[in-house]
Amino acid sequence: MSLSVKIILITCVAALVGLILALPTIKLCKKMKAEQTILHYVEKHSSKAGTPTMGGIIFILAAIIACAFFLWSGSFYGWLAILVMVAFGLLGFLDDFIKVHFHQNEGLKPYQKIIGQAAIALIIAFLIYYKVGSNLDFFGLSIDIGWGIIPFAVIVFLAVVNSVNLTDGLDGLAGGVSLVYLLFFGAIVALIGAPEMDMLALASFAVCGGLIAFLAVNTFPAKIFMGDTGSLALGGFIACLALFSGKALLIPIMGIMFVLSALSDIIQVAYYKKTKKRVFLMAPLHHHFEKKGVHENRIVTIYIIVTSLLSAVCLCLEIAL
Repeated sequence: MSLSVKIILITCVAALVGLILALPTIKLCKKMKAEQTILHYVEKHSSKAGTPTMGGIIFILAAIIACAFFLWSGSFYGWLAILVMVAFGLLGFLDDFIKVHFHQNEGLKPYQKIIGQAAIALIIAFLIYYKVGSNLDFFGLSIDIGWGIIPFAVIVFLAVVNSVNLTDGLDGLAGGVSLVYLLFFGAIVALIGAPEMDMLALASFAVCGGLIAFLAVNTFPAKIFMGDTGSLALGGFIACLALFSGKALLIPIMGIMFVLSALSDIIQVAYYKKTKKRVFLMAPLHHHFEKKGVHENRIVTIYIIVTSLLSAVCLCLEIAL
């Protein structure tokens, strides 16, 4: 069976499984009263109070089940990426559980999140150094950073995981941007041609299939949110995909909207602490646009279009070079 056929099949299987899981997950979360607490200063989202959260379970389980059918021999990287996704998802689940149980918007303390993320990242960083290698590829230019891959990988994990988490603020935003990103990045990984990379690409498309199903219930008006369960899991998987394939330097280009979410938040906090004034009406950036009167559907569409265009450019350059 050719790789292209496997890609189509694993995406369809994951999407089908996700669609089957979606309704029971929503009902279970409602029964458990796993409802999202809306911040009081996000006025436009007041109507979303009571929407169930932890919906990331849908695409995580869908991807795992689909991978069980298609990832066999020579799939160490693929399964490790899925395992890391689950690990970050469990950390996010703990954060969501605390929020739900205590009916508050803050779950784990920021330092607790960072410690948990850094611990997972450090373990995987050492595995990357000893098992994957220290080469970074940027459109055909190979850079060997030696042991520096360990701190580099940790930084990538922390940056990507928290950037995706910050992007998760509108119906379908983090899921939609991640879907497009992973579709193109999966194609880039498949172009490498090595058996392990083929399995890693299949894992990427399995997550894509799960996200397709999740977006069926997460687009405006959302019936369920992914929560930190989903956003941290996605961030962990996206980081793994880039680091295992040696294509981590593509993240700031293809994931530009994740970058802007994080940068806008950092700039806002730093500037406010120094001047007690704000650069944006509200951070992250998508909330600034909301405050300017742009409907969230338009914001989500623009984010997805920008991600699609830049990702397509990167894919074309990878093919050409």
